Amino acid sequence: MAEHPSPIMKNIPGARNIRLVLSYDGTDFSGWQRQENRRTIQGAVEAALKTMHHHPVAAAGAGRTDAGVHAVGQVANFYTSIARISPERFVPALNRLLPHDIRIIGADEVADNFHARFSAYSRTYRYHIICGRSAFPHELRYALHLRRYPRLDILNDYARLLKGEMDCSIFAASIKDKKLSPFRYVDNSYFFVQGQTIIFEISANAFLHKMVRSIVGTFLFYEEKHSPVTALKQILASGNRALAGPTALPAGLFLWKVQYR
Repeated sequence: MAEHPSPIMKNIPGARNIRLVLSYDGTDFSGWQRQENRRTIQGAVEAALKTMHHHPVAAAGAGRTDAGVHAVGQVANFYTSIARISPERFVPALNRLLPHDIRIIGADEVADNFHARFSAYSRTYRYHIICGRSAFPHELRYALHLRRYPRLDILNDYARLLKGEMDCSIFAASIKDKKLSPFRYVDNSYFFVQGQTIIFEISANAFLHKMVRSIVGTFLFYEEKHSPVTALKQILASGNRALAGPTALPAGLFLWKVQYR
């Protein structure tokens, strides 16, 4: 496996590679990736690391979650030159410096060649949908509110179409994605009920920009039209972005977990 050291830390002898597991409420952030004059998860984490180390420290993330998207199990890594602190002590130390809507929930030391993004083999997202009933205001930060009850059997018939290596062109929301390979390997995809919420879970090796939200919006759009699964299979195979449904709002989406070998 090729090494992916932080460009800031790679020349410091003895630097240790630290892996973090993060949870965050993405509502008031402009996504994971650092941006000038915008509040981002990466920017906040790197600011906390800079305070600890007294110099800039770069942090790499497993998934570049979009503005308004949350995480339960985001993973990041950075290189530290601080020898006196054990890996688990980074949890309380960073949480004291981070805003309340980002929490470090785990930390350990990993091999020098570990990279949060490039070493991952699978990412799992969950999308939450509150159906029918009135939603409490705080719930609207974390779920899509749907005023009807979709048919779960039809949604799962659609979800079973997403399996194995497949062309995901229909879900390519950005020009940048359209210049990349549209093929992704989907491990599983299904809807289930938890309490009064419908949850869509999908695991894949990687995702296109806004891909999960596009899947949810497309499935709900065609389910409401009572489109048979055979018709949706043809629509997905067409790769025609114009046939996709509306992209679902970011509030319901969570990066749930990232898996490594």
